[in-house]
Amino acid sequence: MDGFSLPDSFVEKMGELLGDELDSFLDSYNEPHKSGLRVNTLKITPEEFERIAPTGIRRVKWIPNGYYYDGAEQPAKHPYYYAGLYYIQEPSAMTPASLLPVAKGARVLDLCAAPGGKTTELGARLKGSGVLVTNDISNSRAKALLKNTELFGIKNAIVISEAPARLAERFTQWFDSILVDAPCSGEGMFRKSHAIIKNWEQYGTGYYAGLQREILPSAVKMLRPGGYLLYSTCTFSTEEDEGTLTFILDNFPEMEAVPVINDGDEAYEGFARGIPRFADGRKEAEYALRIYPHRVEGEGHFVALFRKKDDAATSCNIEDDSGADEEKSGFGVQKNIFMNRYNERVRKNRKIPGQAWDFLERIGFEIPAERLVVRDQRLYLVPPELPELEGLRILRTGLLLGEIKQERFEPSQALACALKADEYDNVIELDPEGPDVIRYLKCESIETGASCTDGFVLVCCGPYPLGWGKVSKGRLKNKYLPGWRMM
Repeated sequence: MDGFSLPDSFVEKMGELLGDELDSFLDSYNEPHKSGLRVNTLKITPEEFERIAPTGIRRVKWIPNGYYYDGAEQPAKHPYYYAGLYYIQEPSAMTPASLLPVAKGARVLDLCAAPGGKTTELGARLKGSGVLVTNDISNSRAKALLKNTELFGIKNAIVISEAPARLAERFTQWFDSILVDAPCSGEGMFRKSHAIIKNWEQYGTGYYAGLQREILPSAVKMLRPGGYLLYSTCTFSTEEDEGTLTFILDNFPEMEAVPVINDGDEAYEGFARGIPRFADGRKEAEYALRIYPHRVEGEGHFVALFRKKDDAATSCNIEDDSGADEEKSGFGVQKNIFMNRYNERVRKNRKIPGQAWDFLERIGFEIPAERLVVRDQRLYLVPPELPELEGLRILRTGLLLGEIKQERFEPSQALACALKADEYDNVIELDPEGPDVIRYLKCESIETGASCTDGFVLVCCGPYPLGWGKVSKGRLKNKYLPGWRMM
């Protein structure tokens, strides 16, 4: 097994779980783990990505925008990664966010979100509508979550670092859909990361089962009647999987387990079902899914879906609209065609200087003036109809548009990532395979070309935005965010 051995107690437990399949399961540990990436559908379609992919790829059959790539390749080193076109993610780990029902305009919570693999997919599925609250209790991990949220161009996210119980005080029955990809013992990742075995031997499964059962009551409290809660782990532990399913059903009569997928869906061939004998005989355990590395090309995972029963007065009636076409706002986004949306009354907001208003008028997606907020000399576009958030540890509320420096305005890296090339009128497109794009990502100087005018220019890798530069008399000052630079 590639220089490592599985603990005897783990093998014994898997024998109880798998029976005659144990040998096949153990044989899978002699194979390399599967490397995957997930395409950001806010920026590019899977079909378009297949034409420009920087590595050899093949489809993950159960994830419409998921791909395998050769683990020896390094797609995270390519400029397309810095343009937010894809997220590096193990294929089985793509499953939970793909299966949570997400309706257009929904309020969605990713409760244990860092570093952002599930959040970035949920944000892409919302397509800029509704609001995505993404949280991790660890402030250091939440910083990585913030970067990935901004890199993906998600405009409608609130990034928080709080304990679930603190969130539940502010968001009671507020969310339509909640994902709890819970901290777990990580048994499903032993093949991918041998170091997890030491953590498992130190803490076992009981520690994490207790932690999960501390988190879930807050999630239930924050879910609206009619809403959906998806619980997932990357462990095989029945105590953490079917045991936690039982915990939810026993302690929250308002919750019911529902099937995660439709019977006979060929995309999920090879997935196993949850096991009732580990859930006090509850047949609802069969609604859940188990992913084993000897059955599919991926690591271990568990996914269960719950619905909060309808209240007579309030019903969520969520339907998955993730495949629907984006609603067209009627706003012109052709290059060099921009609309003045800010009347004189709105422009009298003295916190926002005229230079900022002038810049925003050049942006080719809709920016409702009533949702603009200035905090600490930073200008934000905030989601609508939020509850009171004061006192929470918030890293970001909505889209950071830029900084106000006296009467000057400097657009943000987050805004550049949220734009498409045809949504700004001063653009430079760099060859994705050329030397200038690497120089730019390393915060070095590059030539502008004759097409740019003085002022802020949107620097792109091909047609995909990377960040800003500022042109003066033919010279470009690199404005790429130093903390993001390519090393």
